[in-house]
Amino acid sequence: MTAERGRILVAQRAGVYDIKLIGDVRMVLCTSLSNYIDSIFQRGDATEVLVDLLEAQGVDSTTLGLLAKLAIHCNREFKLRPKLFCSNDGINHTLNVMGLDEVFDLYENPVSDNFNWSELRCDDLDEESCRQKVLEAHKLLIELNPANQKDFVDLIHSLENS
Repeated sequence: MTAERGRILVAQRAGVYDIKLIGDVRMVLCTSLSNYIDSIFQRGDATEVLVDLLEAQGVDSTTLGLLAKLAIHCNREFKLRPKLFCSNDGINHTLNVMGLDEVFDLYENPVSDNFNWSELRCDDLDEESCRQKVLEAHKLLIELNPANQKDFVDLIHSLENS
């Protein structure tokens, strides 16, 4: 079975931010996702943040690191714990191993889907910007769970020295 191309849908209403990942979400979308997350931080009005992975077939470590960035910031600055919805056993296992269960409330049941979704445009990939996003994402995964260091230390050193 071929994985569906990754897409990110977003919706926002009155301080409630929704992010839906569909298909196989990979690093190619990291700049767009990071920019959207930064826009949530800049508005500073978040009262609820929902991340829907119910239609995700795969999520790479860069994307997980960016989701960690979202949750850590929401916990620290907005004093709210984002909700993450996922029924894929493999992805749920990865979320727990990476430590994202420490910063998200995890649910396997669907979230109500009456949002006015729009697809997040895939920003052009600038090599340096992408390198910085990948580096930031993996450092956050280590900050979230020091046990992740063994998996990402070589990648971080390589990115820092490139």
